[in-house]
Order: sequence, then C-alpha cells, then structure tokens
Amino acid sequence: MKDIKVVFMGTPSFAVPILESLIEKTNVVMVVTQPDREKDRKGNIIYSPCKELALKNNIEVFQPIKIKEEYQKVLDAKPYIIVTAAYGQIIPSVILDYPKYGCINVHGSLLPKLRGGAPVHHAIINGDKVAGVTIMYMDKKMDAGDIISQKSTPIHEDTTLDELYSRLSYLGRDLLMETLPSIIDGTNNRVKQNEDEVTFGYNITKEEEKVNFNDNIDNIHNKIRGLSSIPGAYAIINNKRMKIYKSEKTNIKSNKEPGTIVDINSDGIYVTTLDYVIKLIDIKLEGKKRCLVKDFINGIKKEEYIGEVFE
Repeated sequence: MKDIKVVFMGTPSFAVPILESLIEKTNVVMVVTQPDREKDRKGNIIYSPCKELALKNNIEVFQPIKIKEEYQKVLDAKPYIIVTAAYGQIIPSVILDYPKYGCINVHGSLLPKLRGGAPVHHAIINGDKVAGVTIMYMDKKMDAGDIISQKSTPIHEDTTLDELYSRLSYLGRDLLMETLPSIIDGTNNRVKQNEDEVTFGYNITKEEEKVNFNDNIDNIHNKIRGLSSIPGAYAIINNKRMKIYKSEKTNIKSNKEPGTIVDINSDGIYVTTLDYVIKLIDIKLEGKKRCLVKDFINGIKKEEYIGEVFE
C-alpha cells in the first residue's frame, strides 16, 4: 500500500500508534493536527504527539485554527484517502467528499454507542463491561457514518482510563491495518448505524470532574477510574482540592454523612458514600505532588482529616 497517498488527521497519544503504522505501510503525505497551545514551565511550546511523530519522519504538518475555513492545503496534498483519529475538529464536506477512497475515522467506541469526543471516559464512568473501536466512513454528522469494522475489549472492575485508552489505541491501529486493504479494493462492509441505539460520550465538563460522595459506591468508583489520570476526578477537603486517581470498593458500612473521612491508614483514606465506604489510594492534594496515601500520611496529622467531610 506504499503507493496510497494518505492525509492523517489526529492530535493526542491515542492517534500515535495508528499514525506510526500508516507511515510504515502507506505514503503519508501530510499530518493535520490541532494548533500548538500548551507551554511547559520554561515557556517552550509543547507539540502534540502526532506533530512530533510527523516531524520526526519529515512529513508536512498542517495546523489550521479552523479546518472548515482553512482546508485548501489538505486538498492540494491530493490524498487518495484521509484517516482521522481523535483529531478534535469537525471536518467540512469539501474535505469529506474529496478522497477517492473516502474519509475514514478510527473511533474509540462500539458505535452507535458513545458518539462524541470522550467515549473512553464515558464507557468506564457508565460502568460498561465492554469497550471497543470502530472503523467507519466519516459523515457530516458527528460519528454518524457507516460502520466498516469493529473490535471489542473487556472493561474490568479496576480498569482505568489510561489503561483502556492505550489498549483501544493499539486495537484501533490493528483493526485499521486489517481493514484498509478491503477499503482500497472496495470489498469492505458498509453498515448504516441504528439511530435508535445512539448514545453520546461528550467531552467531560469541569462540573463532571467533581466527585459527589452522596452517591453509591459503584458510581463513585467508576467516575474515579474513568477520569484517571486526565483530567482526574476531584473533591474538596479542608478548602483544598484533592485529585483522586485510584480507589477501591469495600463492603464496610457506616452511618456517617456521605463524604466523611472515617479512617486513614497506610492503605488508603476511607470515605463514606451513600451505601459503602470507599478507599482512596492514589491522590494529589492541592499544592503537593501526586502520591499513594501510604506516603501522604507521613506529612500530615491524621486528626486534621478524620471526621472531616468532603464538599
């Protein structure tokens, strides 16, 4: 497939294994990625993972602020096919309609479930037992195009966002490479999505990052692992924000108000919920470094926390 000219559109680490395989097996002529936004502590611009990979391989990088207005460069590259993975902008029809073999998206859910920008987060937060990836034709409507192929993977009780995100990234890479030859020769499946089964996994809002301990232990545990490690779930204690990256369910009951810290020891901070006590294991208190609770307790007075209630 080295004669197939590809424009790749993607931004975060999820897209990197997919781009690596395309570079190896096709002729990637351009990488389109989001504009540089972040800076490190020294003020240096932080490139997106896909931009770094493109530059390393001497591939032209294009970073439009609004792709719906700045699309001509993509057309000028004359791609035979466009592949997207977590790009981050809605792609206009003028691009979707251009390539001979179409615009193909690698989406991190089993469509039509969880259309949107944060399907992996929501799969865990929702308590789903299975996640997956979909190779699909792109459509003007978000994640609504025809399905070409899918592959699933289990979500376990302790699966975190970081783990599932990485697993789906490689699953997506492998499925795309399996599917691409049939797209090129026109023998692939093309199944319309069932609109009656559509659900959404929109980008996580700031409000959704906050843990409400006045909820059942399953929902709280799912939120913590579904946001770990970025953006990270949080709660407020003693007027300070505490990020929570790992929790564990217990079968301990308590009649204390939900959100009350009932104990702290080397294996965790024990907090009441609506039904059982949840154990917080991996945290970051505002102004301090991320650490396990066994290290956190070395620098605190337990009595300043036990009995306190998370906001």
